[in-house]
Amino acid sequence: MATVLKVEDRRRCIGCLSCRQACARLRGDFSAADSAIDVKTQGGLSGEFIINICRGCIDAACMEACKFGALTKREGGGVVFHKGKCTKCGACSRACSVSAIRMDSEGYPIICSHCGYCAKYCPHRCITLKEVF
Repeated sequence: MATVLKVEDRRRCIGCLSCRQACARLRGDFSAADSAIDVKTQGGLSGEFIINICRGCIDAACMEACKFGALTKREGGGVVFHKGKCTKCGACSRACSVSAIRMDSEGYPIICSHCGYCAKYCPHRCITLKEVF
């Protein structure tokens, strides 16, 4: 069964960045900047937080933009990243309508794999892993 990350209730987010740190650790880095998740305030200290994650598009624009086959369709939605085919052109990042793809310090895209590791570390269950049919 395929799974996709979903923002369950962003109003419960306190901006602790545990999800971002968990994702970065899983990717082999210790900087939250290299996470596939972005969490930021909507406005000042009293604003709610925005959680930006890959939406797991069925017809992913990022995959269509990649002319080198570095992104392939993932069962249930989203894409699978093949680093060996990536030319670091950034077309996938520019094509993402929700700006969920950022480039790392080496120029490779940071692509969410919908593994759910971040959801395990979200203390308020703002992010969950949902099964898709």
